[in-house]
Amino acid sequence: MRYAILSDIHGNLEALEAVIADCKCQKVDTVLCAGDIIGYGTNPKECIEILQKYKVVCVAGNNDWAVSGRLDATHFTPDEKAAIMWTRDNLPFEYYNYLNALELILKNKDFILAHSTLHNPKDFHYMDDISKAPDTFYLMDNPVCFVGHTHVPKIFIQQGSNIFYSNGLDIEVNPTYKYVVNAGSVGQPRDGNPMASYCIYDTKMKMIENKRVRYDVAAAQQKILAAGLPEFLAQRLAVGE
Repeated sequence: MRYAILSDIHGNLEALEAVIADCKCQKVDTVLCAGDIIGYGTNPKECIEILQKYKVVCVAGNNDWAVSGRLDATHFTPDEKAAIMWTRDNLPFEYYNYLNALELILKNKDFILAHSTLHNPKDFHYMDDISKAPDTFYLMDNPVCFVGHTHVPKIFIQQGSNIFYSNGLDIEVNPTYKYVVNAGSVGQPRDGNPMASYCIYDTKMKMIENKRVRYDVAAAQQKILAAGLPEFLAQRLAVGE
């Protein structure tokens, strides 16, 4: 089975379309999403429709729940709040049922999928360094877990009692280890690389690969500015921050 794992699309239609096209070229069997379909970008409706069209199984991200009202957004940054309010005003009501139905954690025979951590997932903690990883490793009943939320592709590995980073983003899965794999962000990368990021997990080859895809950044930026959203949300797309 060849899985494509997307995350943090954030209403960026241009990035999502480019990634879906790349998934077809990569001949993946199934596409999944680790949350934050919406927020920041200006095409929340269209992004949801694409995921529905391709039967992409998704878990909930903090922005998904904030827009639908299941998460209090008072702690969000001013730019995040502006995007949340814009999305609420521009997303047709019938799509709220879709957002509200998203679960926090998905498990299948090959891996676990979540937006952030497995412990207290409704709090959407950031797993951005090794100190944040042990609680999730402890709860893993499968060797592989895919997450998003930080917008930075990264692989944490547990070997016995030791936890460390992988030196690369492409890795062969050892069934005696555990892996937490951050797929990065489709719609708003923050690792200094503006190209859309996603992962492929080939269970037959036991390989996990990070993929980067070029998309029309300028078009996505123009939409954000035309919508009257904060300028920074457009600027950051060009530099991947």
